[in-house]
Amino acid sequence: MKFAQTAVRCALLSSISIASIGLASAAQAQDAGTETSETATAEEEVAFDEIIVTATRRDQAAQDIPLAVSVVAGEQLANAGVVDIRGIQQLAPSLKTTTGQSAATGAVLTIRGIGTAGDNPGFEPAVGVFIDGVFRARAGVALAELPPIDRVEVLRGPQGTLFGRNTSAGALNITTTKPKFELGGYAELSYGNYDEIEAKAGVTGPVSEQLALRLDGGYHKRDGYIKLANEDGSVNNVNRWFARGQAYFENDDINFRFIADVAKTNEDCCGALNTGSGFSLFPTIDASTNSAIAFIAGNAIEALSANPLAGGAVGRDGIVRPFDAKGRVMATTPGRGLTEKVDEWGVSGELNWDFGGATLTSITAYRDWKALRDQDIDFSGLDRAYRDDYRTGITDFTQELRLQGSAFNDKLDWLVGAFYLNEKLTMTDTIRFGAQADQYTDAVINGLTRSVALPTGLQLFGTLGAGVPLFGQVALATNPALAAAAAGNPALLALFTSPLPRTPAGAGQTADKYRVDTDAIALFTHNIINFSDNLTLTLGLRYNYEKKQIDTDLNSVVPACSFFQNPATLPYRQALQASGLFGGAYLLGCNPAVNSEFNGLRSDKRSESEFTGTARLAYKVNDDVLLFGGYDRGYKSGGYNLDRAGFDSVLLGGNGAQLTDLEFGNESVDAYEVGVKTNFTREFQFNASLFYSNFKNYQSNRFLGNNFVVLNYDKLVSKGVELESIIRPHPDFVVNLGYTYLDAKVSDPAAGSDDGQQASNQPKHAITGGVTWTPRLGEGVNGLLHADWRYNSDHFPLNDPLGRRFTGNDGYGIVNLRAGVNFADGKYSVEGYVENLFNTYYNITAFPIPEQGNSFAVYPAPPRFYGVKLGVKF
Repeated sequence: MKFAQTAVRCALLSSISIASIGLASAAQAQDAGTETSETATAEEEVAFDEIIVTATRRDQAAQDIPLAVSVVAGEQLANAGVVDIRGIQQLAPSLKTTTGQSAATGAVLTIRGIGTAGDNPGFEPAVGVFIDGVFRARAGVALAELPPIDRVEVLRGPQGTLFGRNTSAGALNITTTKPKFELGGYAELSYGNYDEIEAKAGVTGPVSEQLALRLDGGYHKRDGYIKLANEDGSVNNVNRWFARGQAYFENDDINFRFIADVAKTNEDCCGALNTGSGFSLFPTIDASTNSAIAFIAGNAIEALSANPLAGGAVGRDGIVRPFDAKGRVMATTPGRGLTEKVDEWGVSGELNWDFGGATLTSITAYRDWKALRDQDIDFSGLDRAYRDDYRTGITDFTQELRLQGSAFNDKLDWLVGAFYLNEKLTMTDTIRFGAQADQYTDAVINGLTRSVALPTGLQLFGTLGAGVPLFGQVALATNPALAAAAAGNPALLALFTSPLPRTPAGAGQTADKYRVDTDAIALFTHNIINFSDNLTLTLGLRYNYEKKQIDTDLNSVVPACSFFQNPATLPYRQALQASGLFGGAYLLGCNPAVNSEFNGLRSDKRSESEFTGTARLAYKVNDDVLLFGGYDRGYKSGGYNLDRAGFDSVLLGGNGAQLTDLEFGNESVDAYEVGVKTNFTREFQFNASLFYSNFKNYQSNRFLGNNFVVLNYDKLVSKGVELESIIRPHPDFVVNLGYTYLDAKVSDPAAGSDDGQQASNQPKHAITGGVTWTPRLGEGVNGLLHADWRYNSDHFPLNDPLGRRFTGNDGYGIVNLRAGVNFADGKYSVEGYVENLFNTYYNITAFPIPEQGNSFAVYPAPPRFYGVKLGVKF
């Protein structure tokens, strides 16, 4: 892989030595192939400089915008096999996308190393997604199948004075294909391995001279690629469909676009592989308590899963051993599925009204998104714990108004605007214990208490049989004073000679309900001052006000929780504390995620206001070279971590459940950037930028041994270099190259193992490339040969020193291929495709497994996919 890394870098540097930038549409090259060479060249010279984007809310050529923005055309997305926003990273090196335990609620987008990780809907994105001007509230909300796309603009750095919702790290601005005033349509059908079927179709055309309609729809199905060890079946499949209708009206002064869409998924996602690290950690690697727990927990899971007397089944795997990541086999409890259903729909209307001296733009949208999930959350074949119909719902009403125009003989290009968001977030959590919950607790406690003096160890619930003494029995036998007190007190004697009350299967959260209402208002202005034809200054300012109210209704029933919290059991608790076992016994028997101490109705609210803005200077040296630099102030609001495990228990020295325990503050960023965009010839372009971003109160989702919480770290600095290039030696042949060097480090002792380390799951070097050749093969016949690749250098999904060994990624590359031919000037086409050509394996992300000490699990990369696609257009 070191050789591959060097080779790719050399190729990149060679292309830079002959210049280049921007991303050009492969569609342009393919269209050119249908003309004569002389005509194609003439058209290419006109079209090449007119890659028009709306990143500044104005139609501008990409090379004239003083911003770091990558533009990916719709044809490039199709050639790369991109079906949703996760695949865009293959074409944009500063963008990285991952999916954790949920595609719906655990998708993460990062730009320049900054994103929002974690499976919690209360955590808003640092990278915003805007589709046709409409903000998508979470990354997972934007993961539906993409309709036909005109282009995707990847804006790097804070956004706020141009886009409705402020974001602290960047934005994806996606523009879909709108209705046309000429009849046309398409149909595509693909079939691939894993029994993959994908069908898409659309039609557009005029109703009158001023009104056009469009309808698109698609269905996508594929079998899962992670096999289940303990039952027939697989997970990480695809099963989804979408439909989208549009109406477009225009006359001399007004155009209006109405969009209505609906999408549904019914899939099994997302499988995680237990690395079995607990078996390796103790005692050969680390003799710490956590490593000992991991070793003991691993053996307990194996023994209890395979022992029919303990409620397991003969031959059931607790953890798949030996660990084989490429085999992608996952151990779960039979019947504990990973169902993930998503239902979403939305409507939007965009009005543009030209008054002559100014243009008014209004974008009104309403979106409704719901997800239902089931999950085996012990990540093993043991029936320890699971989620049962966990539900999330988000409804968003957004209204954006912009008024823009020019003044002083076009010396000032001005824009003022306002944005309003009303969001209603609901979540119902349902974490419950399985049938073997008490056996697992007893097995772990038993392993921790075995010694020369007590070779049998002890237990709490009495699930290990009469040969293993109860904790209370051991306490009486080793504490004469306690034994004497109990001899004259039948109630005290019964307390110590009885097991803890058993946990019925299904005990836990009956329904933890959360509701967060958000109202956000923003006023913004973005102005370009043209000092001359060559020198411009951009000034933008935004005022943000946001208010959140949270209401919770938490309900959980766990007998062990009630036992420990009963004042009458104080002597038992004191004896456990004296033995050093209370913390472990309480956290296992009464896990914070189901602790009934936190039950009840609560409400809280928070509000905040912030000014953000931008100042950018651009100087056009000549028609071919643009220099720019600037400062951006970005911001992301605070909120609430929707997880009762964030409370602190009185019995562990805390002050009980208060919603302020779940609250986290906003993050801000001061970002600086300088860059150059060049277009020395029609054949070669080159762009480069240097960036430095200083984040304060950086929001991070952290695992604290037994639960995940959102923390504000003092500081994170992201800095680096970005290079993009395009080489077009011929209109039929296009080479795209990109490189990002990223240094992103947290600076805060509270960050633990993240302090001073590269941001988790972020490579220092990312290289992307693509080659597209569309030769003319005959009269009306054109070919297509496309390859794209992405290389990521070594990186670690976890900065945990022990976890790195089991979850880290060496440098790797992903290569996709597509080849085909179209006939009748593009009317009919047939293509073959391969994704992940070399079947490269890597860990998408990773996490420490709750209740298993230093034991870690990974989400595996998809295998090689391949197939054929047939298409027809009219």
